[in-house]
Amino acid sequence: MKKTLLTALKGFCMGSADVIPGVSGGTMAFILGIYQRLIDAIRSFDLVWLQALLRLDGNVIIRRPDLGFLLPLFTGIVLALLFFTRVVPVPRLLEVYPEPVYSLFFGLILASIAYLFRGFDHWRARDSLVLVTGIVLGWLVFTLIPVETPDATWFLFLSGALAICAMLLPGISGSFILLILKKYSTVFTAIGYFNMAVLLPFALGAVTGLAVFSRVLSLLLHRCYRATVVFIIGLLVASLWVIWPYQQRLYESFDGRRKLIASTPVLPSAPDATFWLCVILFLTGCLAVYVIHRLAREKTVRGEE
Repeated sequence: MKKTLLTALKGFCMGSADVIPGVSGGTMAFILGIYQRLIDAIRSFDLVWLQALLRLDGNVIIRRPDLGFLLPLFTGIVLALLFFTRVVPVPRLLEVYPEPVYSLFFGLILASIAYLFRGFDHWRARDSLVLVTGIVLGWLVFTLIPVETPDATWFLFLSGALAICAMLLPGISGSFILLILKKYSTVFTAIGYFNMAVLLPFALGAVTGLAVFSRVLSLLLHRCYRATVVFIIGLLVASLWVIWPYQQRLYESFDGRRKLIASTPVLPSAPDATFWLCVILFLTGCLAVYVIHRLAREKTVRGEE
């Protein structure tokens, strides 16, 4: 029971991250140390599982996927999305108090990067090349300007695939990709009005992207773990560009909702009450990462004993 609640709490953290523009659930999964297990669990919904589903083989249907992990995790994600959009509207807080909210996530991500670097016993020249590649590619994505795109069925399918791939990668937000592709308004309006002409190709693209990309990530994590982790660290470093609390932010309105489409980091002005609140929340984020890693290390030691 305790393990299930802990997994649900991690899902709640992932869902909370998905509400923040520029932060993805994949980032939080990586910080919480469940990223590889999540990718492998998604990958388990394969052809063997589908064949068992058609045969109504309950044993394989239940046991093959990591349902003991996935069910509480996604329950936590859904609860977080509902809580931070209905009870405590984080998007609204981001409009009114962007600096304090982003300070908390900046601390979480920066401290996580430091812990990830500590996980390497020595640093290689090849690691630096992979790290720089991740940083450059991540920065290019975050600084892309939204472009005009078609509303054709094939492009909606492609948008779904790209958005889900971005959500799986730490550091990149799926909603940010939809904004770049000029499909954020199209997709979320379709959800509100149950427009299946848009939702069906988008959902099929998302499922296809999830099935294909989860397998690619799983393969990379199992066969090229070091290079994959270093590349992901590069993406996290690049994400600090948009998570930095003090920004000149550009918003666009989509059906009455303001959505962040671009931002440029700036230095804070003279220290005031908001500045010191940002410092406190930044340190809170760093402390949270320390506690998470301390608990994970104690759990590992107890397991070894």
